[in-house]
Amino acid sequence: MQMRTLGRTGPAVSALGLGGLGMSGAYGTSDRAESIATVHAALDSGVTLIDTGDFYAMGHNESLLAEVLRGRDRDSYALSVKFGMLRGPGSEFGGHDCRPEAVKNFLAYSLTRLGTDHIDIYRPARLDPAVPIEETVGAIKEMIDAGYVRHIGLSEVDAATIRRAHVVHPIADLQIEYSLISRAVEADVLPTLRELGIGLTAYGTLARGLISGHWTAGHTGGPGDSRGFSPRFSSGNVEHNLSLVEALRRVAEAKGHTVAQLAIAWVAAQGEDIVPLVGARTRERLAEALPAMEVNLTADDLAEIEKAVPPGAARGDRYPSAFMSHLGVGN
Repeated sequence: MQMRTLGRTGPAVSALGLGGLGMSGAYGTSDRAESIATVHAALDSGVTLIDTGDFYAMGHNESLLAEVLRGRDRDSYALSVKFGMLRGPGSEFGGHDCRPEAVKNFLAYSLTRLGTDHIDIYRPARLDPAVPIEETVGAIKEMIDAGYVRHIGLSEVDAATIRRAHVVHPIADLQIEYSLISRAVEADVLPTLRELGIGLTAYGTLARGLISGHWTAGHTGGPGDSRGFSPRFSSGNVEHNLSLVEALRRVAEAKGHTVAQLAIAWVAAQGEDIVPLVGARTRERLAEALPAMEVNLTADDLAEIEKAVPPGAARGDRYPSAFMSHLGVGN
């Protein structure tokens, strides 16, 4: 497995990371045993970056990871944890809380659930409009000084917020959605990251399965599948978006790759400072994703891919309208 360093000050991690959201019910029912086996397989394959959030099924994902990671060398993997998103008992969204006292409270729970004495990268999941980012980052800095956190990350914020946060303490990376059909980061945010020496961990590289090559119109993951509320998966939009996937499939098959491999490789090819995350929740999907890091795309290949999926070609927002206002950049 290739390694990449997250920014000038962040850790060296595997060039491909594993996201845990899908293992905790976000996309319908998941198989606990298969989820555990998948994380083990990822670690055994050289994946060292594991991404989670304390609100992924209200701590379920952290507890699941604790079971997998128990007994493994703590220096053999890096935990990236998001916090600050409030949920209700029915999984309803309850806003954000990134006050300094909340930062320390959330961290204490995460350390306990994960069964670890430190978090490698700790980040607010979204900007709390009621709390200056300087206060939130300052609180995480205190936790670095106390030995509970190694690095500070951000998630889904704009360039101005990144600059303000970076003044308080060096930011290791920004986690943000970045894929062939979600490229808003390229305008202002990515240049800012590169100016400041901050890495990027790209989630949604397969757009929640939409551009994986496995999704079909009318498909559903069953009860609890959040994609049922996603504009890009809605009737009228999904058919158009899948036509882009078919164009990409023709390019992929001509080069001997799957659609998913080509889509992941495209993100990785956008810069050595970018680490794609994949949300594989089965060993089969993980096994498909891993070879993407060995795909070498030429300038001609990249041009052909962009011809198949031009910037801005997707239909529908990447989140329901109620959540778009919480993002630092758009689609």
